[in-house]
Amino acid sequence: MDLSKKILAYIKITRPLNVLITFLVVLVAILISQNEQIDLYTILLASIAASLVAAAGNIVNDIYDIESDKISHPNRVLVLGTLNKTEVKLEYLILNFISAIISINLSQTLFAIVFISALLLFIYSAYLKKIPLIGNITIALLTGLAFIYGGFTSGNPVAAIVPAVFAFLINLIREIVKDIQDIEGDTKAGVITFPIKFGFKKSKILILIITISLILYTLYPFITELYKIEYFVVIMVFVNPLLILSLKILFDPKKENNLSVVSNMLKFNMMLGLIAIYLGK
Repeated sequence: MDLSKKILAYIKITRPLNVLITFLVVLVAILISQNEQIDLYTILLASIAASLVAAAGNIVNDIYDIESDKISHPNRVLVLGTLNKTEVKLEYLILNFISAIISINLSQTLFAIVFISALLLFIYSAYLKKIPLIGNITIALLTGLAFIYGGFTSGNPVAAIVPAVFAFLINLIREIVKDIQDIEGDTKAGVITFPIKFGFKKSKILILIITISLILYTLYPFITELYKIEYFVVIMVFVNPLLILSLKILFDPKKENNLSVVSNMLKFNMMLGLIAIYLGK
């Protein structure tokens, strides 16, 4: 096989867009949380370490999801056979190792968070993903933990709590949407997710409840004067309308096949939320 295709496959299996989002999440978390100036070197290294853990997590997820991906995501690297399991397992170990080396040189606390995150990502892929809602909550918690990690990097983890809760809720919604999207593949692979066990209708109701909770939560930082008017404007003009639009698409019988659109909207909306928080500090 062409070497360039191999290299592209090694990059593709990490899901570079998700890795970039993790990098930006930690970067924003550090900037939001910092009380004093932190050198650019520390910010970049901490963000890279977190990104590598996320990349490794995506790899181990694909290893355990080969059978369901043959139906739900037939263009993924392992399904296509561009790389084999041995090759991607080695990449998984290397990425986690590099992340551990970087983080332990920054602080023991950051290393502990990196280690716990890598362990949880492995346990999620191997076991927790098969337990309805528990797997979704695990991934959402890990997304929130990325903010706490950024807070510890800046020496002010308390300031990262509000964005961590926002990230947890919006990612919990997205995880359930993705499970609805993957119903056929997960069913054939024997993975019992919330939508498979309780059905599409109850899954949509759960998403509705979490989304309403998230919308109400976005008002809290402004009401308590934690964030400035800039935060409120971005939240009310962009973030919450997009959340409502995603619900409209989800509950429209004519648009039930647009789950990937909803998932991408939620991913984009998380970035808008981060921008709102950054501007409002």
